[in-house]
Amino acid sequence: MSEPVVRITQLKRSFEQGGVRIDVLRGIDLAVQPGEIVALLGPSGSGKSTMLQAIGLLEGGFEGRIEIAGTDASALNGDDRTTLRRDHLGFVYQFHHLLPDFTAIENVILPQLVADKTHGEAQARASELLVALGLGQRLDHRPSQLSGGEQQRVAVARALANKPQLVLADEPTGNLDEATADRVFGEFLKLVRGEGSAALVATHNERLALAMDRVVRLHDGKLE
Repeated sequence: MSEPVVRITQLKRSFEQGGVRIDVLRGIDLAVQPGEIVALLGPSGSGKSTMLQAIGLLEGGFEGRIEIAGTDASALNGDDRTTLRRDHLGFVYQFHHLLPDFTAIENVILPQLVADKTHGEAQARASELLVALGLGQRLDHRPSQLSGGEQQRVAVARALANKPQLVLADEPTGNLDEATADRVFGEFLKLVRGEGSAALVATHNERLALAMDRVVRLHDGKLE
C-alpha cells in the first residue's frame, strides 16, 4: 500500500472554559490514502472543524502526531509548516472567503503566484479549473457579481489551483440551499477525483457523506 497522504496518531485537543477542561479531541487515529475521498461525519459542535484545523496546520495547542506526505509536521518550525501546507494542502470552507476586489480568475491565480508559478501558468490553470466548474463566462466577475453557488465553485477552484495532494473541506456546501448544494458538491467530487487529489470532507449531511469513498464518524471526541 502506498504512503498515506495524511496520517494522524493520537491527536488530542482540549480547551479551558470557565475553569473547566473540555476535551474536544480525545485521541484520534486516521490515515487517508492518495486519491481517497473521506467523509468526516458528525453533528455541529462535535469537533470536526477543530480536527481539520489541526490537520491543516492552521493552529497549535494539539497533542499527537500529524504526518503529511510522509513528513512529521509536529516537528517543523513555523516557516516549514507554512511551506508544507502550501505545497500539499488545499482548503474549502463553508463561506467562500474570496477576495472581494479581485475577479474570479484572479482569486484562483493568486495562490499560484505565491507558490512561484508564472502568471501565464497560473492564468491557464485558473481558467482550466473555472471552465471545468461551469464558470467560463464568469472569469472576470467579482464575488459580489456571482451567486452563492458560483462563489463556492471559485473557492473549490482556488483550493485545487496548486494541485494539492489533500483537500480539506469544512462543510463546503453548508451555506447553500439544498439544490445548489447538491450541484456544487457533485462538481466538487468530480473535479477532485479528476485531479487525483485526496479529500477529507467535514459534513453533518448523511446523504452527501454516502457519495464519498469512506465515512468516519466523530463522536464524543473519538472516531467511530
